[in-house]
Amino acid sequence: MTPTIMRQLWSTVETTQTVTLLQLDDDSLVEWLVKQITNQAFLDAEETDFLCAYIYTRLNLIRDMAYERQQ
Repeated sequence: MTPTIMRQLWSTVETTQTVTLLQLDDDSLVEWLVKQITNQAFLDAEETDFLCAYIYTRLNLIRDMAYERQQ
């Protein structure tokens, strides 16, 4: 995954409403985030798979960040 895609992902996480990040189940949240990124940049199948795997490993962090913003 390129640094640009990684920055886009975390920027999307930071600007997404907390309710979205907290209420979607794991699969739906990963799918939603990947869709947001692919709307901004073209990803081939390998990059998309890697992005999905990366997001899955960061779901707890993403939700923790959203929860902290909500407070």
